[in-house]
Amino acid sequence: MSFNYGLRPTTHQGITSDGTSAQSAAFGSQTEYVRIASDADVYILFGANPTASNTADASSIFIPADQPEIFKVSPGEKVAFIGTAEISITEMSA
Repeated sequence: MSFNYGLRPTTHQGITSDGTSAQSAAFGSQTEYVRIASDADVYILFGANPTASNTADASSIFIPADQPEIFKVSPGEKVAFIGTAEISITEMSA
C-alpha cells in the first residue's frame, strides 16, 4: 500500500478504460508525483504520448485492483491505462 508522505494533491483526473488504451491529460507544470488507483487490475505506461499494452513486458507496469501507487513523474508527461476499470489519477507536488 502506498502512503502520502506530505505530498500536496493538486489536480485530479478520473478515467474509464474499456479494455483499450486510455490516456490522461498532460500533468501540470508543478506536478512531481502522481497517485494512481484503480478498481480493477490494469497495466500503465508513462510518456509524452503513451499507449498501454495489456501484456507484461519491459515497458508496462501492472497495478492490481485497490492497491494505490505513487510515482515520480515529469511535468507534461501523461499516463496510459489498459484494462476494464475506473482509474483515479491525483497529481501531487512536494
